Parts: sequence; C-alpha cells; structure tokens
Amino acid sequence: MLEDFKPLLSVADWNEEWKRLQEARRHADDSSCWDERAKTFGKKDSPGAYTNVFIERAGLKPFESVLDMGCGTGALSIPLGLKRHPVIAADFSQGMLQVLQKNLDEHGIDCVTPKRMSWEDDWQKHGIGEGSADVAIASRSIATHDLKRALLLLNAVARRRVCITISAGSSSRVDGRMLRDIGLEHAFGYHFQYAFNILVNEGIRPEVSYIESIRKDSFDSADEALREYARMLDEVAKGLSDTEQAAAHKRLQSWLKSHLVDNSEFGKTDEDGTVQKRFCFDIPRTIRWAFIAWNK
Repeated sequence: MLEDFKPLLSVADWNEEWKRLQEARRHADDSSCWDERAKTFGKKDSPGAYTNVFIERAGLKPFESVLDMGCGTGALSIPLGLKRHPVIAADFSQGMLQVLQKNLDEHGIDCVTPKRMSWEDDWQKHGIGEGSADVAIASRSIATHDLKRALLLLNAVARRRVCITISAGSSSRVDGRMLRDIGLEHAFGYHFQYAFNILVNEGIRPEVSYIESIRKDSFDSADEALREYARMLDEVAKGLSDTEQAAAHKRLQSWLKSHLVDNSEFGKTDEDGTVQKRFCFDIPRTIRWAFIAWNK
C-alpha cells in the first residue's frame, strides 16, 4: 500500500553512508603524506583553466574576504591574493603551507594568511568562527570522515556564499580508465551526490555545475608508477580472492607497459604547481568535478 512506501531518498542518512564509504575505500588522510607531496610542487606563475573557472563561478565581489579551506600550495589563494582579497589559507599540511608561503613571498602578496588547520580541528580555537569570511571555499579538498560537519562548518563561516568542488566520477586518487581496462568495476564515484543530498536535507538549495580537469600523472620510474597504481588497484580489490588479485596485478603490469611513455614536459610545472617527472601516460586523465555553491 502507498502508506507503507518510504522513498529511500527521504529516509537515507547520507552522512552515515558517506562515513561507511570512507571506511571502505581508504585510510584517513595523513598530513605527513601531503608534506612529502608538497616537495614536488613548484612555483605557480599563473592560474590554470580549472582555477579560472572556479574563481569565475565563485562570483566574488571586489575585496571580499575568503576562507580557502584545504588551500594546498595556493592554487586559489595566490590569484585571489593578487586581486587583493583578504584570504585565510588553511591546510593541515605544514609542507603545503611552507610552499604556499614561498609562493606568496615571490609574488609579494601580503593579504593571504596561511593557517595550519584540519577539517577535524575545532575551528573556533583557530579563530575561525561564525561569519569569519564573506565567502568560504573548498577546492578539491573535502577529504574528511564527517562530510556533514565539514559542509556546515563552511556554511557557518561564510557571511554570503560557499563554493566547493567534489569529484563527479572517478576520484582523482583512482584512475577509472585503468580499472575499466583491466576488468575491474569501480563503485566509489559521484561523491558530489552525498554533498548535494546532505545540503538539501539541511534546508540549503545548492547550485551544481561541472568543471573538467586534466590530470597528467608523472613518475620518476616505471617502478614508481607500478607502486602508485598497485595502491589504486588494492583500494578497490578488497573483495577479490588472492588468485583474482594476483591476476589483476598482472593485467596492471601489462597495462602500464602499454601506456607509460617518456614525458615530453619533463621538468615543467603544470597548472596545479606540480613539477612533471620523467615518465607519464600516453593519454592524460580527465577528471570531472562538481562545482557546488550556495548563497547564504
């Protein structure tokens, strides 16, 4: 009967499902890993295509203040600082913040304030409370166990607008093309749906659009590529038997031999500030991000 029907959309706890998803797909982020990654990030001379689209859609008014949560080495904080927006650039990786400060110094930017802070911290203790910034942004940086808390923190901090990007397909951590080619299904995509559903259930009406980003993975050696892609494979192969996992790893090795080539851009810095290594794939990855924004 109709009165017995309860649509899953109306009764599902999207945040609890998100938490289970995080537990299933990987270990929690470790700041020390990002400290190491920061060593490969070079100087950013100009914003890339992704950055330009994000800033355009953010719709910032002149000189509005910004919280850039998960700022990394400054993909957004630096161009915003050049436009004289006061920015609190927060990240849990001291290594990332050190590279950011170097880039700020080289550009002569004095309106961006780096702050070491994680999603899980008590933001009030860091001086980031309700209405601390006109606009709160989180670009490709929402890696947290409690998505609802993260979204509501951004909503509380912002006086006018919140803008985030979150994966709309294969995560940047996982090469979906590789998994498809070696015959493995990948179920952990479309993370933006969780964010959208949580926001709607909180009475927020977000707008959604999409940004495509080219990811050119590069490696110092074939062994490094194998280690990195074996890690990706293991993240989605937990349910396979030992025999099936071994067969998948063999297919991965063949796939890498077919697609790993000399990098024609070796030594150059890409739009994310990453210095290109000696080897890359014949076809770069395309990653689709959902741009989700709402006005207060």
